[in-house]
Amino acid sequence: MVSIKVPPLGESIVEATVSRWMKKQGDAVATGETIVELETDKITVEVPAPRAGVLSSQAVAEGAIVKVEDVLGELDEAAAGAAAGSSAAPAAEARPATDTPSATGSPPTAELAEAASPKPDSSAPASSSEVKSSPAARRTAADAGVDVANITGTGRGGVVSKPDVVEHVAGGVSKPLAAETPAPVSQESAPPRAPASAPPRGSETREKMTTRRKRIAENLLQSQHATAHLTTFNEIDMSAVNALRERMRDRVEKEQGVKLTFMPFFVKAACMALESYPVVNAQIDGDTIVYKHYVNMGIAVASEAGLVVPNIKDAHRKGTIEIARDIAAVAKRARDGKLGMDDLTGGTFTITNGGVFGSLVSTPIINYPQVGILGLHKTQERPVAVNGQVEIRPMMYIALSYDHRIVDGQQAVLFLVRIKELIEDPASMLIS
Repeated sequence: MVSIKVPPLGESIVEATVSRWMKKQGDAVATGETIVELETDKITVEVPAPRAGVLSSQAVAEGAIVKVEDVLGELDEAAAGAAAGSSAAPAAEARPATDTPSATGSPPTAELAEAASPKPDSSAPASSSEVKSSPAARRTAADAGVDVANITGTGRGGVVSKPDVVEHVAGGVSKPLAAETPAPVSQESAPPRAPASAPPRGSETREKMTTRRKRIAENLLQSQHATAHLTTFNEIDMSAVNALRERMRDRVEKEQGVKLTFMPFFVKAACMALESYPVVNAQIDGDTIVYKHYVNMGIAVASEAGLVVPNIKDAHRKGTIEIARDIAAVAKRARDGKLGMDDLTGGTFTITNGGVFGSLVSTPIINYPQVGILGLHKTQERPVAVNGQVEIRPMMYIALSYDHRIVDGQQAVLFLVRIKELIEDPASMLIS
């Protein structure tokens, strides 16, 4: 017997939640095949089989809290040969959608999602293992006995989400797992869809918080309680950067193979502003201020599993195109659920973009122990005074939340003014 143990989970992480067993007791597994998924406060960890064999026992149930080196189950190596000899017959059976690797979910910003949008391949019908879908969608589909391969995803890049599954189940249009495709039913002969019944008045639903959600809550409260939180605002005329992006977008994508979004411009501008006002990139350690002479730029990403902040390492050394390429890469890892601990640790400053959801203005919470976070918002056409004339311009409000213990109001305001100057004159980022 081979014990399957909780692997090292990364810097400062000592426990995880058993999110989902990918294999059932008695299932044959190959070396390296994922047996169980663990969810930490930062990432989803896939635990592979150390040897080929049969999963003889599951020591913990889904939802259980486990620590590093805890035994998750046992693998019977001796049963591997027998399982291999009898695997030909069941090989043709359809595997349930729950046997696909987990995904962190779609990135929240249009920039991140657009940067990593895959090109669809229509040359062959997709199987459930090939369809991009969120973990919640796969679980809902499995519970309803439907195949995600038959559900049209409405997420960016065709990702199937939980609402997509719910809608298809309600309409009765999804194919049962491992079943043959039924003959098409004409619209005239299809029975009328029954109206969805409303939940009973006053009903409640309780759902246990995940490890990640609990840690997010703890971190946000810690940020509010441990810092002197204050926010200042400014606004940016987006005309110049809009024009530059429109002029260069197709050329950059053709020559560099990367989509030019707005986020790389703000990352570059923030790096230059941090160079001018380094205290915004600092950190408090007891009664000492630690100045960081580098910028690991965090970009807040929301997913069905919760908030994560992957960061672009040494962003201060990179040009706009290289930053765009790094954003695309981290977006793909976020979408595929492949973010590593290195992606999620070591950040010095953070940018969050609520504008993609329609937010016009907000006060972002500092990603503790950092001391500053830049909030971007929706670009909206508004009348503004330009050289004594009223003109309609695409305007964006920006916000800087900062720790007033070490960042003075003057430094915070001037930091945003510097961001404004650079975005309204993007050519200056090339010669500064």
